[in-house]
Amino acid sequence: MRSIAELMDLHGRRAVVTGGAGHVGRVIGATLIELGATVTLLDLDASAVRARARELSRSGSGEALGLACDLTDEAETRGTLRTAVKAMGGVDILIHNAAYVGNLSRPGWSVPFEQQTVEGWDAALRVNLTAAFVMAQETHKALGASGHGSIVLIGSIYGVSAPDFRLYEGTAMANPAAYAASKGGLLQLMRYLATWLAPRVRVNAISPGGLLRGQPSSFQQRYVERTPLGRMGTEEDVKGAVAYLASDLSAYVTGHNLMVDGGWTAW
Repeated sequence: MRSIAELMDLHGRRAVVTGGAGHVGRVIGATLIELGATVTLLDLDASAVRARARELSRSGSGEALGLACDLTDEAETRGTLRTAVKAMGGVDILIHNAAYVGNLSRPGWSVPFEQQTVEGWDAALRVNLTAAFVMAQETHKALGASGHGSIVLIGSIYGVSAPDFRLYEGTAMANPAAYAASKGGLLQLMRYLATWLAPRVRVNAISPGGLLRGQPSSFQQRYVERTPLGRMGTEEDVKGAVAYLASDLSAYVTGHNLMVDGGWTAW
């Protein structure tokens, strides 16, 4: 029987992580590097993802490559994945972390439901859900051939439960319908893939709660009061979940959505 250290060892394994230049992407990449994996980060921001790859390569025992990729472009996404797999000599782990969360300047996004637009809806589903379908389709043969194939999709508490709109009162923050719908769809895609790609590829999800990132103090206070563990999450809280689902620690786990939400969805 292998030790825990042996089960979580990712030396010799190759991973692709989308949204690699972002806050959570950095932590995911760092976790995989720390465990010994070779990692390719994908992100829309070319200079940022290359800088992040250099940073990660210096910080751990594995190596990182940064590639620019527009996940709304199917041909580019497939081509970039082929480039990544070829550069690493295969792929064992695919983590779809990139997410369209919009911004205050995009028309029809951070507005009441009746003002939300199809343009915003389509953008969210394209990045958050459709890209996951494309990536799984493009890489599943290589993942299956690796002997350790693992897909991890980053969901959200809002793919499981409805938003509490009272949290946003008096702030410029919003929670558009498209975000929740795309994350809910992502979880169902996870279940579909977990059965279709079995037994050679495991497919699971991580659904974080709200992560502390400079939100208005009124929002933070309301969120904390509603959370059993009494605080918002941090990027570090995601590390253990990534290590578990990416490695052989979870060798007999597939089709599972791991909530990392401080008990938010336990009510």
